[in-house]
Amino acid sequence: MQENCLQVGQKAPDFTAEAVVGKQFQKISLSDYKGKYVVLFFYPLDFTFVCPTEIIAFDEMYSEFKKLGAEILGVSVDSKYSHLAWINTPRKEGGLGSLQFPLISDITKEISRKYNVLIEDAGVSLRGVFIIDQKGILKVSIVNNNNIGRNVNEILRLVKADKFVEEHPGEVCPANWDEGKETMKADVEKSKEYFKKYA
Repeated sequence: MQENCLQVGQKAPDFTAEAVVGKQFQKISLSDYKGKYVVLFFYPLDFTFVCPTEIIAFDEMYSEFKKLGAEILGVSVDSKYSHLAWINTPRKEGGLGSLQFPLISDITKEISRKYNVLIEDAGVSLRGVFIIDQKGILKVSIVNNNNIGRNVNEILRLVKADKFVEEHPGEVCPANWDEGKETMKADVEKSKEYFKKYA
């Protein structure tokens, strides 16, 4: 894997690539989504096993991400033609069916390298997911081994958490926080109000 200095809190690397949007080919850039949260996820290959379960799970929860002002972008090293063929394959046959978000072709592997998820020897990407805020800042970076599927509910929770703390300066989200639960103050004395309730 190529080493780089990609870190949470820094500007997310921009890119431009061909994608399947609906059932059409379209060139898109990360910078097209400025002003919105972006959930950028990488998966190894089309027509595999764990991958369609994740992509369909993202699609089924797409409206929940949209409510938060977030867009989803899927990426693999496959060609745009492979993406389209997979979308045109029914779900009951291991295909994706129609998707509400773009699938990006990283056939040059440059996007995967920028996000440090490319397994160079195998020529495929790890299951990386990156949450990028409205200003293009990388807020969350999670990378799974390729035999472990992701929890889309957890990714949604992380978008909610980052959105909450951005809108409520001075507050932080403790362990297992979810929407509607209590947060705490990032202050030595004020944080004790939270700890007293859970002691």
